[in-house]
Amino acid sequence: GHYERFTHVVLTKYNNATSGKLYNTILEKERRGAYLGATVQIIPHFTNEIKRAIEKAADGADIILVEIGGTVGDIESLPFLEAIRQMSLELGKENSLFIHLTYVPYIKAAGELKTKPTQ
Repeated sequence: GHYERFTHVVLTKYNNATSGKLYNTILEKERRGAYLGATVQIIPHFTNEIKRAIEKAADGADIILVEIGGTVGDIESLPFLEAIRQMSLELGKENSLFIHLTYVPYIKAAGELKTKPTQ
């Protein structure tokens, strides 16, 4: 809802890729024999699935905004960060941009901004 209101674009189920959905896709592929009996790994299998999901959501778009949720440094977000790192190399620096947004709270009692949560 937030992005649809902000961008005036109607989004579909392909515009929301969660870890669970992506892991499920990998499990289904593995059960069908798509990996030819090889050990399924985070890199390259999961990161490739993340990239495929982003590419599918981007189909026909001039620009795509990808939000990687969670906390940078948490193990759960690492495959997503690796996937967009790979994509930036594949697309070239002229076709990719990273913006890191974070919350910097103002502590009224202290009269200052606290950057420690961001570090």
